Amino acid sequence: MATKDVLLVGLGAVGTIYAYILQSSKLARVTAVARSSYDVMNAKGIHIRSKKYGTHESWKPYRLVSSVAEAADRPYSYVVLTTKAIPEVIKTPQVLEPLLSRPYSERHPQPTYVLLQNGLGVERDLYHSVKALNQGEPNIISTVVWIATNLVEKNVVEHNHFDRVTIGMYRHGDHLTTTNSPEENAILTDFGTMIRTGGSDVTIVTEIQRKKFAKTFWNVAFSSFSTLIGASPTAMFRPPPTEGQLYSPYIAPQTASIVEKTTIPVLRAVLQEMIALGRALGYPDDEDGLPSSLVDSTISNTAELHRSPTLNTLPSMLLDAQNGLPIEVEVIFGEVVRMAKETGVDVPRIETLYALLAIIQNQALGGFRQPKA
Repeated sequence: MATKDVLLVGLGAVGTIYAYILQSSKLARVTAVARSSYDVMNAKGIHIRSKKYGTHESWKPYRLVSSVAEAADRPYSYVVLTTKAIPEVIKTPQVLEPLLSRPYSERHPQPTYVLLQNGLGVERDLYHSVKALNQGEPNIISTVVWIATNLVEKNVVEHNHFDRVTIGMYRHGDHLTTTNSPEENAILTDFGTMIRTGGSDVTIVTEIQRKKFAKTFWNVAFSSFSTLIGASPTAMFRPPPTEGQLYSPYIAPQTASIVEKTTIPVLRAVLQEMIALGRALGYPDDEDGLPSSLVDSTISNTAELHRSPTLNTLPSMLLDAQNGLPIEVEVIFGEVVRMAKETGVDVPRIETLYALLAIIQNQALGGFRQPKA
């Protein structure tokens, strides 16, 4: 495979790790846009501390720029977006505007866009903007990303031992077609090879929206609870420290039975609402669709992971809330509630979580909670 130019927008924790993966493949020349952190990253590089990829001091991609406008000096095979999807703050076409307007759109063909973003419906605005350029059907790869990584300083990224991504083509208005065309398969294979060669795990699927819906299970249940209680899921699952151990939070013996009898059943009921919505959307009860077993496996897998005495990674939504930053409330909770209304499914527990998280969002956007410097 020939080396291709790839633009990555959003050099936070997730963006840094995937920029490193793509650059390490030697199949991509990565131009990365670091917006608020450009000065420190340009001067000192990025310090990557990864249990999987090792420690890299002062690492930089092939090219580091401060804006999408600065990057719009050449064509790209792929544009990878790793910013959080927060449309009430800024919509994706606004982020990528230099690529979607003249003279760039007249001089260069549109790239394949890759959205490494949480949430549902995150592709919609970009699809319409690219479609309006009259260059044919937009090529958008949508993804499900599982990764444990945090930005601990502006140019310091900590990464755990795993990262994996599921990729599939976005088909506007169609979440039931379950075959890839030869053209779709070629695009997915090409990009997937870059990721795999760079050392990450990648799965290519024929219908991505049901996989994104399934990923939303974790965020609807655990990102919401963690953000509202101000603690990671370890607060619900980790046993108390024994002699010689020191960690928090954990399940206190005085309240362990209450959490088990009250909190966990509510988590399970939240996820059952997601199953009901998935059935209304047409996702079958099987591994290729939306298995009912996802309710128990989401809880049990999270419990197993968060019993570890060494786990200190926080859900990104909680981290953003603690830092006074906007959270991904609309593309996760708002979108689920709107889909439920359209399909006539009652989701009262998810509506309650949405209502509460909307207030946390309001505090961030209204200046009640100021971002940390």
